[in-house]
Parts: sequence; C-alpha cells; structure tokens
Amino acid sequence: MTRRYFGTDGIRGRVGEVPITPDFVMRLGHATGRVLAAREAARSHVKAGERPAVLIGKDTRISGYMLEAALEAGFSAAGVDVCLVGPMPTPAIAYLTRALRLQAGIVISASHNPYYDNGIKFFSARGTKLADDLESEIEASLDEPLTCVPSAGLGRARRIDDADGRYIEFCKSTFPFEHDLRGLKIVVDCAHGAAYHIAPHVFHELGAEVSTIGTDPNGLNINQDVGATAPGALREAVLAQGADIGIALDGDADRVMMVDSQGNIYDGDQLLFAIVRSRLRQGAVAGVVGTLMTNLAFEHALADFKVPFVRAAVGDRYVMDMLRQKGWLYGGENSGHILCLDRHTTGDGIVSALQVLSALREAGGDLQQLLGDLTLYPQRLINVALSKGFPWQGHPLIGSAQREVESELNGSGRVLLRASGTEPLLRVMVEGQDSATVAKAAEKLAAAVREAVSS
Repeated sequence: MTRRYFGTDGIRGRVGEVPITPDFVMRLGHATGRVLAAREAARSHVKAGERPAVLIGKDTRISGYMLEAALEAGFSAAGVDVCLVGPMPTPAIAYLTRALRLQAGIVISASHNPYYDNGIKFFSARGTKLADDLESEIEASLDEPLTCVPSAGLGRARRIDDADGRYIEFCKSTFPFEHDLRGLKIVVDCAHGAAYHIAPHVFHELGAEVSTIGTDPNGLNINQDVGATAPGALREAVLAQGADIGIALDGDADRVMMVDSQGNIYDGDQLLFAIVRSRLRQGAVAGVVGTLMTNLAFEHALADFKVPFVRAAVGDRYVMDMLRQKGWLYGGENSGHILCLDRHTTGDGIVSALQVLSALREAGGDLQQLLGDLTLYPQRLINVALSKGFPWQGHPLIGSAQREVESELNGSGRVLLRASGTEPLLRVMVEGQDSATVAKAAEKLAAAVREAVSS
C-alpha cells in the first residue's frame, strides 16, 4: 500500500505543518468517522440509527488540546460518538477500546519525539493497530468533501471518569497473583508523559516502595532529558536513592528501559530476553520476533535455547504482523517496545516491566543474573538528518563507504542503514564484537552520509 499520510505508526509530524494542523485533523476525524459509520451500518445486528463510538486519549503535549478538539468535531460531524479520557498511555487506549466494546481507539501522541511534534495513532475494536485496508479506506475518504450529518444524528461526546482505575487494574492483572513487590524500592520515570498519573500507582499497589521522576508535565517538557530515550536521569536517581530497580517509560508509555541497583541500563533486547527465559521455565516458547536492529547476541542466545528467531522491519507494527503470521507470542525492539501477546494486544511499557519483575520474583537474584550469559555486542547508532526525498539508497558515495566498512569488519559484525519511519533521519548502525572498531566504522559511515547530503 502506498500511504500519503500514514507512516509505520499512524500519522506524525511537526505541529502547525501538514498533516498536523487543526483543519487536517478535523478532516481526518471526519474521514475515519465516515468509514467506521459505513462499516458499522453494514453489520447485520446493528439497529438503524445506532451510532458507532470511538475513544480518544492523548499524551501531555500542549498541542493535544487543540488536536483533541479538532478530532472530536470531525467525528461528531460524521455521526460518531466520542469518549474522552484525557492524558492516557497509548496501550491503555488499546485496552479500553476493547474493554468498552468501541469501534476504534485514537491516541494523540508523537511517542518519544519532542513536544513540538505530535501525531495520531489508531487502534481497532480488538485493540490492535489498524489493518492496511482500513488505513487505505480512510485516506481515500480524506478526498471527499467534509459534510455534516443532520443535527439529530450528530455524534455526542462524554468523558470516561474511571479510565485511570480501569487501566491500573488491568496492568496489575498481568502480574501473577501469587507474587507481590513488597521489599522492592523502585524509581519510576514517566518522561513527563501520559503515564505520570498511572505507572506509580500500579507499582505501589503491588506493594513496592515507589519514588518518581518525570511526573510533572507542563505541556512542553515531555521526553526532555528523562524517560526511556534518556535513561541517564533514571540511573542517577536509582544510585542516589539506593533503589533496587528503576523503570523508564517514554512519552506515551509503550516503551520501557530498566536500571538495576548498580546503575546498569537494560534495553529492550535484554528485557525481552529476561521475559522469554522466564516463559521457558514455565514451558515451551514457539518463537520470538525481533527487528533488523535486534542485537546479534540476542539471536545467538535464543539459538542456544533452541528458540526460533526471525527479524522483521523496524517498527512494532511489523513485529506484530510477523507474530501473527507465525502464531507466536513474544517479540520486540531494542528501543523498548516489547510485545507479550499473552498479556496484551499491543506493546505496553508498564506491562512489560511487570513481566520482568515477575521473572525476578520467580528466579530470585537481580537483572544481571536473570540475563545469564547474554552479553550484547557493541552497537553504535548515529542519526543523520536527511532532506526530504534524498536518494540515499542509490548514492555512490554512501554505497562505497558501506562496502569499505563491511570489508573492515571482515565478517565480525554488520552494518544497517535505514530511514526513520517517523523523522527525516537516516539511521546508521554498526554492530560488532569490538567497541572501538564499531565506533570508528559508524563515524566513518555517518560522515560519508553527511557529505553525500551536503553535496
């Protein structure tokens, strides 16, 4: 499918620039509403005059107020009811959409991006990402005039007042009843994002002593020097407070990183491995899906356990697609997106952290012991800004530099160049067994990309 607006994770961009403008977002709400209304009307048991309903949540960006109002107007004009929950983690919208039997869930968030970006993500009635055919239908509907149903058929809006408590209880339900977190001192970093009023309660109600950072959103500070994309702040807090463990979420709380009492930072590959090892102790694991960015040591460690492993394209959407194709339950990205389909329909930072903590309770010891012999190979990732439409894939200078770097690695590592699906960046990644060689190779390749772009 060729997308004009939808990327790998909904629609995202700079606020005030198309497509993240009030008029476009209102048309998007109207187009989505028309598609949902038509599909709902086609269902055999639906009575005439019944309106479909959607759930809208958001993170803590200041632009969320504006975009929420625009979406609400568009859906109402299309005859779709709207349920509002305010700031709420992305995975909470997936859960609540399913629990409330609504036709779709919409999240206003740009995830780990800075506050001046924003985006729109969609979930189906089942709490999964929208199928390609539905996204295609919505894009086609955007070309139709924005009309308004008769006044009697306009959508109504209401607020779901108990959404926080519903989701907190859901998260707790994914942690084994026979265990608790008593005796653990945990620092929770919410990135000044959507989980600021959710995550601390989950871990506290399971018995942990909880302190927090990144829980004072002001509309402009989401992901700023805190959270899963900047875990150094959590590391400092854990060491300063003598905590047992730290948990860092990103702005919409679908990613997680963790820190142990010694200040070691654990990424998505390591946390997923800890979860898989725990599940292996309980029985067989059919297989695991990673991405092109997944550390080679992770793949080798799974092979030692005779667990099949495949790589999908980067993006939790593609990990999910591969899991469905294979009929497997576990997958993720080193960025901290982790999918445990035996617990949730989508990636969830809080739920993933609880699975790691459950593994710790079952096995004893600390995070390092939980990982066993897994030692990640050094990776160096450098983001290089790209001008829109720059033909990096066929550029001779970049191709020559890549071949030279791969020759220098001499089979002991790998090189990956890929365009970001959410930002105008080329991600340059080099992985190998020697950190100095990896760093030098990555810098060399990134320099070649910068030279190519500037010329």
